[in-house]
Amino acid sequence: MPVPIPRQRAIPAAESGQAQAASPRAGSAEEPMKDTSPEGRTPDAAGNTTDKVENHTAHTNLTLLLIEDDPAGSPIVPDMLDQAGKPIRVRTARNLTEAGRLLTDDVHCILLDLALPAPGHSDCEDELAVLKHVLELAPRHAVLALTASGDAERGAEAVRVGAQDYLFRDELDSRLLSRAIRYAVERKRSESAERRLAEGRLRAQENRRLERGLLPTPLLEGSSLRFAARYRPGRSRALLGGDFYDVVRTPDGTVHAMIGDVCGHGPDEAALGVELRIAWRALTLAGLCGDQLLGTLQQVLEHERADDEIFATLCTVDIAPDGRRAGLCLAGHPSPLLARPGKPARLLPYDNNGPALGLLPGARWPRMQVELGAEWSLMLYTDGLIEGHIGQGRERLGQDGMTEMVRRQFAEGLRGEQLLRAAVNEVRELNGGELTDDVAVLLLDRVP
Repeated sequence: MPVPIPRQRAIPAAESGQAQAASPRAGSAEEPMKDTSPEGRTPDAAGNTTDKVENHTAHTNLTLLLIEDDPAGSPIVPDMLDQAGKPIRVRTARNLTEAGRLLTDDVHCILLDLALPAPGHSDCEDELAVLKHVLELAPRHAVLALTASGDAERGAEAVRVGAQDYLFRDELDSRLLSRAIRYAVERKRSESAERRLAEGRLRAQENRRLERGLLPTPLLEGSSLRFAARYRPGRSRALLGGDFYDVVRTPDGTVHAMIGDVCGHGPDEAALGVELRIAWRALTLAGLCGDQLLGTLQQVLEHERADDEIFATLCTVDIAPDGRRAGLCLAGHPSPLLARPGKPARLLPYDNNGPALGLLPGARWPRMQVELGAEWSLMLYTDGLIEGHIGQGRERLGQDGMTEMVRRQFAEGLRGEQLLRAAVNEVRELNGGELTDDVAVLLLDRVP
């Protein structure tokens, strides 16, 4: 995306000492446009916004920044009026250094003399170097290129490079220039809107790719276990966060499940979550488990993370082929919840857990053996499910509150997708609205 130009105070044309007054009605000072919320608003060429489709320039004088090198100081821009009959104000810069100082947020259009030399370029170099420099300096502003009469080829090339239009120096008149300025401003606005639309479509495609990577289809062919999962993004998230999960069955009949959470919520964290999830599946199918598997995943994280402060929590479960027992490894992650008929739901042991991946070099992650029984439901989840608040206070649901909630829902006969849907919805209701953090939860059921 283009780099925003730092906001400066508006400089009246008369204050610059170089801009001619367009009309006595121009006023003694200019007020910069105010930024507003992007919701339902359209940015103008200066990057400011207007309410819905209303054109802000209908209520504010247009301001033109003329960048031209005229040693004699003779004006080349005539007095002009905009579409509403208001004078178009003109500021003049003799070089790009002055232009940078005068380029405030209330400038709508730049008129650039292509004959002006660019800093650090000789005459024999790129003849559009000055235009490229201005486009880098003012990526959100409409630009009109000014060239010599008969040099239409250079003008057309300027438009191809990024200018909104070109004009011939010796053919300027107030009517032509006024129309060209309005056209350039509207064309820049349209181009910006199209660019944002294209960027939005690309982000949506990236989201879908990330979602497929973070939340895959389980590989459970041949297993009698039932699988259900649910994901809900936090309210502040435009992309998926770093929550991820996976379930696979290896040829020996063991079902391996995992859920993890990369700290942070940006696209880099989501991409790292995808890498860890794919690495876990590959290593599991290759026969690794327990401490050896988590140690290798830590190496992957250390090599792929963008910052040394990034870490990930992880919970892995490997369920024996007979479905009655499992091995559990925790890397700084909340312990799974086990629910069985006739017995209250409870958390699996958490005492012998290891640190989150990426925190301690050479860390170890003990594998605990747990008994599941003949019929059970095992729920793995990320901390977004337990960190929601209860009502308006500061108290959080926590693991104890979640356990009690699942006990009640399990006693009511909820299973599989229904249980997960009810759990996530109730946590959201207790929080009084959308949860701040992303929530991922998966459920494995064994019914003899």
